[in-house]
Amino acid sequence: MPDGSVQVTDMQTLLERVETAAPVDAIDVAADELAALLGAREVGLLIVDYSGRMLVRLGRTPARGERTHDTENAESVPLPGTVYEEVLRTQQVAVREVGDGARVTAPVTVRGDVIGAMDLVLPAPPTPRQVADIAGIGHLLGHVIVVNRRYTDLFEWGQRTTPVSLSAEIQRRLLPAAFTCEAGQFTLAGWLEPASTVGGDTFDYAFDRGTLHLSITDAAGHDVQAAMLATVLVGALRNARRAGMDLASQVVRANDDLAAYSSAGWFVTGQVVRIDLGRRTAAIVNAGHPRPLRLRGGRVEEVELAVDIPFGLEPGRPFRVQPLPLEPGDRIVFVTDGMLERHAAELDFHATLRDTAHLHPREVVHALGAAVLRITGGALRDDATVLCLDWYGGSASREARHGANQEYASPTERA
Repeated sequence: MPDGSVQVTDMQTLLERVETAAPVDAIDVAADELAALLGAREVGLLIVDYSGRMLVRLGRTPARGERTHDTENAESVPLPGTVYEEVLRTQQVAVREVGDGARVTAPVTVRGDVIGAMDLVLPAPPTPRQVADIAGIGHLLGHVIVVNRRYTDLFEWGQRTTPVSLSAEIQRRLLPAAFTCEAGQFTLAGWLEPASTVGGDTFDYAFDRGTLHLSITDAAGHDVQAAMLATVLVGALRNARRAGMDLASQVVRANDDLAAYSSAGWFVTGQVVRIDLGRRTAAIVNAGHPRPLRLRGGRVEEVELAVDIPFGLEPGRPFRVQPLPLEPGDRIVFVTDGMLERHAAELDFHATLRDTAHLHPREVVHALGAAVLRITGGALRDDATVLCLDWYGGSASREARHGANQEYASPTERA
């Protein structure tokens, strides 16, 4: 940074270099460009693995351990207790002096969804303007990853720090590409802790011009059978949603499709939600699923809902579309029964939701998943899935810099 700041033309050059490179080389090329642009001695990228508790260093950094694939290498770095954990939690750049220079770590985040972190070593501590530029570059690098991962398995391979079964492979493809979404009227985050034999859990969302669609589902059975049931139901819900059907028609179509393409007696429980962002109203269908929890004004309670039968049992059956009352400041938490199984009974959900009221939804879902794993000793008998929605109402515009809300305010504080 000869003049102390990054110019627009510098960013254009970086993007042009990345675009001309093969997708598998995008990170290496970006690292080379950033090293020259920032005068850095070293630039590295770490991405979050599937567990959410580890970072994986990719690129041309020499392998220091465990995994190689052809010419690729990946080094795993535990997240808890590190500077990376603090950077990803606060979404702030960290600067530490090292010898005669400085090590800078920046979050790599897109619309609140944490992708990883960028590490660089500079010959001197950066100025405040340079720190701001580095934060912006981290955000840009997030977009580079989002675009290029569509064309290569490199990032998928890097994120797999443990073996993935066929059923887990199918299940993973049913989940949204981003587990967190920040918007002006809401923040949403989901997480899934898979059982040793996949239990067929999924969550999904779509954020349209005036509507937020949500779903959380749990297929009967385990492994490939459960994954296939989940595939039919999630595919049918998406197909009906994208055809422009209203909520009542979506679930009827999905139920009929599941009944037609699965064996008698197989079913999927779930909740499907449609939020009208203009009217600020919500509706929900509850097909044999555990009731969601609501944190409002410091009090946690179940959302009272009538329960219909699960999807797939009776073709042609209508489902009740019920109101889901929303007030600015609400936090709604949707779960599958794996979060409530008897081995996880020691987890006081109500107390945990109160204790985590100040946390961002992406931290809440990780905290709940970690708590269930801790209580069960990591031996989940069923998938444990959670979807956390913070509802603000108000304006549709979002206040954020560098890919995330810089200082997260709880829904109560925002309301």
